[in-house]
Amino acid sequence: MTNSVVEFTYLIAAVLFILGLRGLRSPETGRRGVVLAELGMVIAIGGTLLQNHLVRYDWIAAGVVVGAAIGVAMALYIPMTKMPERIALSHAFGGLAAALVGISEYSRHAGAVGGAKMAALGFEVMLGALTFTGSLMAFGKLQGMIAERPLTHRFQNGFNLAFVVVTVAAIVYLIPHPEQRGIFFAMVGSSFLLGILLVLPIGGADMPVVISLLNSYAGLAAAATGFALNNSVLIVCGALDGASGFFLSIVMSKAMNRSFINILFGAFGKESATEHEDTRTARKSLLGATINDALVVLGNARSVIVVPGYGMAAAQAQHAVRELADLLERRNITVKYAIHPVAGRMPGHMNVLLAEANIPYDHLYDIDAINDEFAATDVALVVGANDVVNPAAKHDSDSPIYGMPVVNADAARTVIVLKRSMNPGFAKIENELFVRPNTMMLFGDAKETLTELVRALKGQR
Repeated sequence: MTNSVVEFTYLIAAVLFILGLRGLRSPETGRRGVVLAELGMVIAIGGTLLQNHLVRYDWIAAGVVVGAAIGVAMALYIPMTKMPERIALSHAFGGLAAALVGISEYSRHAGAVGGAKMAALGFEVMLGALTFTGSLMAFGKLQGMIAERPLTHRFQNGFNLAFVVVTVAAIVYLIPHPEQRGIFFAMVGSSFLLGILLVLPIGGADMPVVISLLNSYAGLAAAATGFALNNSVLIVCGALDGASGFFLSIVMSKAMNRSFINILFGAFGKESATEHEDTRTARKSLLGATINDALVVLGNARSVIVVPGYGMAAAQAQHAVRELADLLERRNITVKYAIHPVAGRMPGHMNVLLAEANIPYDHLYDIDAINDEFAATDVALVVGANDVVNPAAKHDSDSPIYGMPVVNADAARTVIVLKRSMNPGFAKIENELFVRPNTMMLFGDAKETLTELVRALKGQR
């Protein structure tokens, strides 16, 4: 009877996971999707606690208390601008949990497991371990603790590929020889090291795709755990997570006009060895605009499109953006937002930040839906974006971002760029938008600059 109840709860949980994932297709239904998935997880945990073989609830209760305390602290004290780092840590913890469960299950049976279970345990441990260390490397790059630039060496691709082959070969060998504990723990060590080796050569510009891919690895590790433990809800949940993360990675790769191979094995961007003479001359003579200059342009505008980027996240300027937009809309100025899929450090980063500032969802547009509107727009307000607004991607075949879909901010009548300096973005190339004749550069912290604009606009009333 108990087993039937457990399986029924797992079925309900699986349905709720699917409905939750479906809800995440749109910002309007995203909150409902999260709630449904959370309810599914509560039901899945409740069903698991009904299993007959559980004999020590005190350890489970301790884990619930500690885990809940960590989760609440992360939710309360980690700002929305640090969501990419928090997501990376969550992936790390999930991967470590899967790896430890696999190691524990292998040790509990003293290596005496069947071939199918050994295969599941092997891939569970490998994927979980490399997700753990890989996510920690991604966190370090995002946090600035590790250099954001690709850390490469001459033979890295061949070396990393050989390491993958050796690790998988160890798993294959263990399937008919599960008693070889030395091989098993050597495979565990190589899997942890593999996560470091795979992520260190990847530059900061590719972090959105890396985070999505690590999410896929964590899901596959959970699915493998389900096969190893004969747990259906883990299989369903892990498969959903793994598949959605994989397809999201494909979407993100297309948005950057890059292949998986380039992301996993090729450094993105390069230091500009040459610079066009006209760009160099314009840059030397470039003077930053003033708040009053921007005020005049915004005051005479009828339409504004805001293009947010990582600089907005770093300055925590999303609320100031909303305040400025409210003032402009009171003057009957239309304000929209152009969202590039890889602006920021994780998929949907800009959407999350703007939603936190209570900016209406129907004001947010993907670049495919809004790019054609820039030609008829008075002002493109670029807040901390760089590579995603670089016109070189459209015409310079020598540029490392050539072919990457970019926001057509340069087509607006006037472009106002809020940026700390003329330093290049992740791709390490000059942005020709900054020296275009229709561009005004407002140098400084984005939040402080926007606050000054808001104060000046209020003073005009």
